Amino acid sequence: EGCEKIAHKFLHSGDAHAHEKELELALVDRDIDLVAIERKKINGAIRTDFILSAEIVVITLGTVAKATFTTQLMVLCAISLLMTVGVYGLVAGIVKLDDLGLRLLGPNPPSSPQTIRQRIGWGLVGVTPYLMRFLSIAGTTAMFLVGGGILSHGIPAIHHTVDSMIQSLEELEAFGHILSSVGKLVIEGLIGMLAGFLTLLIVTFLPKS
Repeated sequence: EGCEKIAHKFLHSGDAHAHEKELELALVDRDIDLVAIERKKINGAIRTDFILSAEIVVITLGTVAKATFTTQLMVLCAISLLMTVGVYGLVAGIVKLDDLGLRLLGPNPPSSPQTIRQRIGWGLVGVTPYLMRFLSIAGTTAMFLVGGGILSHGIPAIHHTVDSMIQSLEELEAFGHILSSVGKLVIEGLIGMLAGFLTLLIVTFLPKS
């Protein structure tokens, strides 16, 4: 999913510009169903969240693999509750930031804010696009890190190779601990990217029936 996003960004940039133009026209065309467009974007977000949720479940099970079934069940329930209420609740709030900003501005917003409430509304409306862009980049990065981590821990050969590299970094006298922590993230991220691009190539060029 992460590699598909990157490939689409660089290989199909024209499609992205066309999509932005389509959205701009949709805003002024009353015949276009904006709800259907929003529903399509929501479905894409749900697919991405499903992938990340599955990865989180795999990681959680890996940490309690040797525990009893009851412990595994309780940990999974706790993580599921935390992710649903905490993370997805936070995401739902972020998605509605611009709506909150518009509500604070009122039905007839002035050209320049006059009150503290309107200043907050202008600020929310202005910062939301940049926040969304940052979250998109952070989410894609998380896919590589989490996916690479799963592969690193799940495949013995990769796991031993990564451990050897991390130990070599830890033995460095200067900033060895910091370098090993950062190095582990970088290595697992690269593993995730490599696996993702290989999968994307297979899916792209595999003959379709």
